Amino acid sequence: MKNSFTLKIRFLHLALFITTLIATVAVLYLLLDIRQKKAEALRFPALVTTIGENELDPAVWGRDFPAEYESFQKTKINYGRTPYGGSEPYSKLERYPAMKTLWAGYSFSIDHNEERGHYYAAIDQKNTKRTKVVKQPGACVNCHAAEAPGLIKSLGWETFNRTPFDSLAPHMHLGSSCADCHDPATMSLRVTRPAFINAMEDLGVDLSRASRQEMRTYVCAQCHVEYYFKGKNKVLTFPWSKGRTIDDIEEYYDSYNFSDWTHKITGAPMIKIQHPEFELWTTSIHARSGVSCADCHMPYVRQGSVKVSDHWLRSPLEDLDHSCRTCHPWPEEELRGRVIDIQNKTASLLRQSEEALLDAIEAIRLAREKGVKKEDLAEACRLQRRSQMRWDFISSENSTGFHSPQEAARVLASAIDFARRAELSALRAGQKRP
Repeated sequence: MKNSFTLKIRFLHLALFITTLIATVAVLYLLLDIRQKKAEALRFPALVTTIGENELDPAVWGRDFPAEYESFQKTKINYGRTPYGGSEPYSKLERYPAMKTLWAGYSFSIDHNEERGHYYAAIDQKNTKRTKVVKQPGACVNCHAAEAPGLIKSLGWETFNRTPFDSLAPHMHLGSSCADCHDPATMSLRVTRPAFINAMEDLGVDLSRASRQEMRTYVCAQCHVEYYFKGKNKVLTFPWSKGRTIDDIEEYYDSYNFSDWTHKITGAPMIKIQHPEFELWTTSIHARSGVSCADCHMPYVRQGSVKVSDHWLRSPLEDLDHSCRTCHPWPEEELRGRVIDIQNKTASLLRQSEEALLDAIEAIRLAREKGVKKEDLAEACRLQRRSQMRWDFISSENSTGFHSPQEAARVLASAIDFARRAELSALRAGQKRP
C-alpha cells in the first residue's frame, strides 16, 4: 500500500512539473509574441500627419504606410493572363475580331487592349492609338491621372472637360495615387472626382453619410463606370438619373437622342459603353450582401500583427485565399472552377451576341446596297443599336459576367434577341418592292 501511495505522489509531482513547464513555456511564448507584435506595430502608425494636403506621389505616402505602398507598387507587375483578363496588354481586337466590325467607324476598332495595372493608367492613356486618331476632350484625364483633381480646381470643372486631351496630357505624370481615395490628414476614404459626386447627388445619395464599407466601393466607382461627354463642353457625365441598369441607361440616352458615333457600315447612331463594373455589380448578390469592391480586389491581409488592405489591385483569381475563401470556405480549385464556369458561359453568350450582330450588320449592308431607303431601315438600325449597347455593356465590363452572372445572362439574351430582330427587319426591308 505504501509503495502504491508513493508512486501516486511521484506521478502527481511529475504531472504538476510537466503542467508547470508547459504553462511557463506558453507564458514565455506569449510574452515574446506580444513583444514582437509591439515592435511590428511600430512600423504601421495608426495615424500620421506628415503628408501634405496636395501630395500626389505614392512614394511619399509610402514612408508612413510601407506595407500599403509596397503592395501598390506591385501594380507595375505583369502577372500574366487569367482566362479572360489579367495584366498582359494583349489586343482584344485580335482575340475577338468581330469587334472591328461592331465598332466600324469608331476609334475602338483601331486599338483596344486588355488593361494593365493601375500604375499604368496615365501611361497607357497617353499611348493608345485612340487619342491619336480622334481629338479627345480633357475629360478623359479625369480617371487616368492623379493630377486631375488639381487641374479641375485650377481650371474649373467645365473648362477642364472641354480642354483638349493633348493640352492636358503634359500634366499627366502619375496614374492612380493614394490621394485619389484617401484624405491625407485623416486617411479616411474620400471621393475626389466630381462626375461621381454629381451622379450620386442626382440619385439622392449623400456621400457624407456613407459608411466606410460603402466607401470601399464608392472610391472605385469614381472611374469603373459607364460615362459620356455631355454637350458642347464635353462635360463628363454618368447616365444614371433613370437608374443604373442597361435598360435605364438606354432610356436615358434615348431621351437625349444621344449617340457616340454613326456606324460606318449601317449608318446606325451608336453608343459606346465603357467599363460599367459598378453598374453591373449593383445588381449582384454580393452587392445585396454588403460585399464591397475592395473586399475582393483589395482584401485584408496580415502584415505581422497588423491587418492591412492589399493595394495590389488585381484579379481575385490571383489570391483566392484572401479574396474568396474569407466568406466561402471551400478549396481554392473548387472556387476557381466556379468562377471560370460562370465566365465561360458568359463568354459563350458574348460570342453568340457577336455572331447575331454581325449577321444583322450584313443584312443591313446588303439592304443599303440594294437601294433600300434609310427610313425603311430605321427599325433595323434601332434594333442594332439596342443589341450592341447590351453586348458592349457586358463585353466592356471587366469581369466577364462574374460581377452579376444572372444579370449578365439576361442582358446578353436581350442582345441576341434584338440582333436577330434587326436582321429580320433588314431582310424584310430588302424584299420590299420599290
